Amino acid sequence: MTILPSSKPPIGTSAAEHLSPSFPERAAWGTAGKLRAWQSEALTAYFEHEPRDFLAAATPGAGKTTFALRLAAELLARGTIDRITVVAPTEHLKKQWADAADRAGIRLDPMFKNSHGRHARHYHGAAVTYAQVAVRAELHRDITLSGRTLVILDEVHHGGDALSWGDAIREAFEPATRRLSLTGTPFRSDTAPIPFVAYLPDEHGIRLSQTDYNYGYGRALADGVVRPVMFMVYAGHMRWRDSVGEEMEARLGEGNTKDITSQAWRTALDPKGDWIPSVLKAADRRLSEVRHSIPDAGGLVIATDHYAARAYAELLENISGQPVTVVLSDEKEASDRIEEFSNSSRRWMVAVRMVSEGVDIPRLSVGVYATSAATPLYFAQAIGRFVRARRRGETASIFLPNVPSLMALAGAMELERDHALDRRETGDPAIDGFTPEEDMMDAANREAKASDALQQEFSFEAISSHATFDRVVYENTEFGAEAIVGSDEELDFIGIPGLLEPDQVRELLQHRQQRQAKRKTEPGYIAPVVETPDAAPAAPLYRTLKEQRSLLNSVVGIWAKTSGEPHGLIHAELRRVCGGPAVAQASVTQLQARIAVVRKWMGSH
Repeated sequence: MTILPSSKPPIGTSAAEHLSPSFPERAAWGTAGKLRAWQSEALTAYFEHEPRDFLAAATPGAGKTTFALRLAAELLARGTIDRITVVAPTEHLKKQWADAADRAGIRLDPMFKNSHGRHARHYHGAAVTYAQVAVRAELHRDITLSGRTLVILDEVHHGGDALSWGDAIREAFEPATRRLSLTGTPFRSDTAPIPFVAYLPDEHGIRLSQTDYNYGYGRALADGVVRPVMFMVYAGHMRWRDSVGEEMEARLGEGNTKDITSQAWRTALDPKGDWIPSVLKAADRRLSEVRHSIPDAGGLVIATDHYAARAYAELLENISGQPVTVVLSDEKEASDRIEEFSNSSRRWMVAVRMVSEGVDIPRLSVGVYATSAATPLYFAQAIGRFVRARRRGETASIFLPNVPSLMALAGAMELERDHALDRRETGDPAIDGFTPEEDMMDAANREAKASDALQQEFSFEAISSHATFDRVVYENTEFGAEAIVGSDEELDFIGIPGLLEPDQVRELLQHRQQRQAKRKTEPGYIAPVVETPDAAPAAPLYRTLKEQRSLLNSVVGIWAKTSGEPHGLIHAELRRVCGGPAVAQASVTQLQARIAVVRKWMGSH
């Protein structure tokens, strides 16, 4: 009998040497290389008991897809299953799964539509989206029942995005022979249960999700599987007109109220100001430095909305002198643009939502976090786009606004979280991922719907913004001090070589910080003056008093919600503690003293 050569090995006949001896049947991994240590460990953990449900949590960039397809190939070879359904968050990820599966000798149909009823017989299964399943759960249940099915739930936390989605996922895949759930971010900011995930109470009675195998960022970093991240932090002076027509100003990173911080942040991201163009210019300069060592390194700007994305792209084209790829939504054209960018050597891509998770563009090295989204889930997914390592020495550089919530998340990158069905407050939103105030605000926003939101949108006006380099955060340690954008002090940190071992990065940052400090002690040194956009005479007294009264009323309002005390009693207590007349007659200094007392109360609560 003549055996014809095949470019694609059949399931169960190839790459056997890469499997641990604990797998006697040695299923194929097609053209894939040797498994990473964690992938072998996770396979061992699975086949020790071969459970019906298995939840694997691995940091973005670790290789969850490879692990899942190797497991699928093994189950196919053993005859445990005969069909596969992959459920992914987006249309683009369906194609990515199908391409990866093809390299493993598994044929998945990413073009399957509900109207098809069944996938063609020459496929092992189909790749669908969570939304697709939610529309016709009964169809997908019938498909699941039609054979021994393995369901791979990619980024399984999406199963809890809506109550109807969770119900649909349960209905469709409850009869599955095996279910493999994957997540790179095993936590959510709500208490919606995730389908097929087990929850057990901890010592405080809080029900937490239980992973069967967990491979966190800290271990992946030590293994060299992912890149370390340098956060390039930028502050600056902001001025805006709020929803009631008052002009306000603040500096990013200062101890402002949540409201003031949010509006200053929004002002910084406005493309008509100076802050975002300055940061984009610095990021492009950083990308040029990285490309000296990694010629195809790419950059990604994550924007809040379509308007900002287009404006940022125009700014970047003027800065870099090259065309910029813009990705606005989860459509075929967007998916094609991502693939084209991934396979090219273009410098920049700007996107709104498409690359928040799962999209694999390994050459991304520099990022600008130019979105107002600040949940732990979104932040981790966004940073996950930049940590996929291709070779030793690569470092990701992320440009961040100096916003307390983002700084807390950047400092907690190695913290592992589980999804909780109950709440136990620690007082740190970055750790909790949720606060009762935010929950009430979300509920109020849902009730108010569009009318108030539209009115707010059109009444807020960013007046001016100005960026300053603030510091670098690396391995949860801060380096450098405030400097003018474009100064030697800033370039000391932006100009760090793009290919260094983690300890070399640390040593170089320490050296640059020492050099910066030494400059300040040299004879004739003149400290850089960080000017505001319209460095004009100080505001009239009445305007300053008005701003301070507004700020005092704002912090008193927040404390009233927290303590349950009436506003009047709080103001009376502040007069007793600080002295002075009523608010209307108080001086700027007296108002600021009262604001400081309320902030102290909030900090100790």
